[in-house]
Amino acid sequence: MKRKLIYITLLTALIILASGCVIVNDNISIEPTIEEKWLKIDDFESTSSLNEWTIVDTFNQTQPMIDNPQVTEIRKEANTDNHFLIKKPAPEGVLGNRKALSFKRLPVAIEVGETYTLYTRVNVEAFPNNHVLGLSNLNPQGIIENDYNSLEPSLRITDRYDGNVDFKNDGTLAVRKGDWYDRIYNNKTDSYAMPMETGTWYEIWTVVNNNKLVDGGQKYDVYIRGGKEFPTQQKVYTGADFRMKREQPITYFYATCNGGPVDTPYGNGGVRYDDLYLVKGRVLASPLQYY
Repeated sequence: MKRKLIYITLLTALIILASGCVIVNDNISIEPTIEEKWLKIDDFESTSSLNEWTIVDTFNQTQPMIDNPQVTEIRKEANTDNHFLIKKPAPEGVLGNRKALSFKRLPVAIEVGETYTLYTRVNVEAFPNNHVLGLSNLNPQGIIENDYNSLEPSLRITDRYDGNVDFKNDGTLAVRKGDWYDRIYNNKTDSYAMPMETGTWYEIWTVVNNNKLVDGGQKYDVYIRGGKEFPTQQKVYTGADFRMKREQPITYFYATCNGGPVDTPYGNGGVRYDDLYLVKGRVLASPLQYY
């Protein structure tokens, strides 16, 4: 009988190990729940969190010259206790800041071969503007030296005129495709999505495939929820391209904006950021239900 009990105990232990469970204080604990897997990049609730960001203007052509013209600061949302990050190339009336960079190290690296989901909330303060956000696999010096080319998966918000492709943007969220950008698509209306509504929070899930090119990687998919057009979560792009395809570990969240040259400015419209999270795998839940 004693031998039989030993066999049963060993068999139970093997089943538990095979199912990914662990025994803690004689109680069975299942695989960690999703709220334990979301990793916070920043939610901007601490005013000191900006100390962990690098904020630098690498192509400052303001006239007269203003040192550090970009506006990147934490603000409190009206009528709530929520705080967010506002980013714009310069205050109103100041022109010529061409590359206003802000970046922060990720809580974990996205290694080559891995897939992670980046969750962000964004809110367009105003147009006209020209903003890009995404992830980089360069170190701080590399990001500063390469600015836009330090990005891999990226999202673009702008209504500027792109002379090199003879196209006037309308404020529709765009992804990287080939050597330029492509607007997100609403499959329900079978048309490109509408311009982003100002003063409106959008949730964006960017599913990042950091596999090698030969394995179908260096690509990302995008899901969105927010505004009148997307009251429920919807996939809006499949197979967008990494910008450079370096096939390196991804280590930084990065946002930049460009006010344009003094003689032909794009505008200083800002974009608000909040609740930046990262999770391993393709996860389309919201981390906000846990935090």
